[in-house]
Amino acid sequence: MSPLFSRIDRRRALQGTAAGVVVLGLLLWWLLPLGEDPPSGSITFSTGTSSGVYYEYGSRLRAELARDMPDLDVKLSTSNGSQENVERVATGKADFTIAAADAVETYERQHPGSAARLRGVARLYDDYVQLVVPRDSDIRSVADLRGRTVATGLPRSGVRLIAERVLKAAGLDPAKDIDAVSQGIDTGPEQLKKGRIDAFFWSGGVPTAGLEKLADNFTFRFVPIGPDLVAKMHGQDDATGFYRATNMPESAYPTIQNGSTVATIAVSNLLMTRTDMAPRLTEWLTRTVIKSRDGIGAHVHSAQLVDLRTAIYTDPLKLHEGARRYYRSVKP
Repeated sequence: MSPLFSRIDRRRALQGTAAGVVVLGLLLWWLLPLGEDPPSGSITFSTGTSSGVYYEYGSRLRAELARDMPDLDVKLSTSNGSQENVERVATGKADFTIAAADAVETYERQHPGSAARLRGVARLYDDYVQLVVPRDSDIRSVADLRGRTVATGLPRSGVRLIAERVLKAAGLDPAKDIDAVSQGIDTGPEQLKKGRIDAFFWSGGVPTAGLEKLADNFTFRFVPIGPDLVAKMHGQDDATGFYRATNMPESAYPTIQNGSTVATIAVSNLLMTRTDMAPRLTEWLTRTVIKSRDGIGAHVHSAQLVDLRTAIYTDPLKLHEGARRYYRSVKP
């Protein structure tokens, strides 16, 4: 090889290396701020029941936070769900949590004073309302639940909130027209399998581990919740404006749905905190949430839907200052 071509090849190699270093530097800047020591301290993250998506997401997010902020102690606290989660953060019993937008709006209307402290960090993924019955059940609509034993979710859960609204939209009084029992995703599937209940409501990301496990050894189906019921729900109160008619994708539970979608209701989930949470810590946590999407999503399918472009839309909550700093730093 001639000396001329040798020099050119070396120059091109050096230029390629330099470009690679620049790209790597920009990537590291986006993922983790250079020249900063990670925040430390202790925070409490309120999750949900152990068989639900909130708990699984929170557990895997804690592992990601441990990598980015090794001196931050993240304590997970199980809960009954959205309503309890919102109350915990608003009253200082927890620092971060996930809750459905309708539960946040409901709390804000009921407790305007303490709700003023609440702030959004990111819009995460949607919950789907799932009304589950045995495959051979004669229940074909929500109205068919009249006189039946129905699990409507745990007290202070998001499931309980939305189940009661669905029932009312179908012309049923949850206190009189059904035998309502307090069962969640932890216990409802087993109770259905044993024939102790006729149906149960669940609202969560899909697929949910508790229902995947049930599908392994019990044949069930989903009762559709059509757009007509969603329209009736919208007139109940302000919080119901966060519900939208949609279809649960056919890929959610393949062995149960057999390639068919299910008409239902969706509501967005929000990662939230309080105004007094340190902006720097919140900025770092927001960054970890966004950059860990694929890693967590490999295990929690719903997490794959976390999107930088939509994460900022945390209505009805204003963005926390720390989260806003992060989104501004990565804005194109």
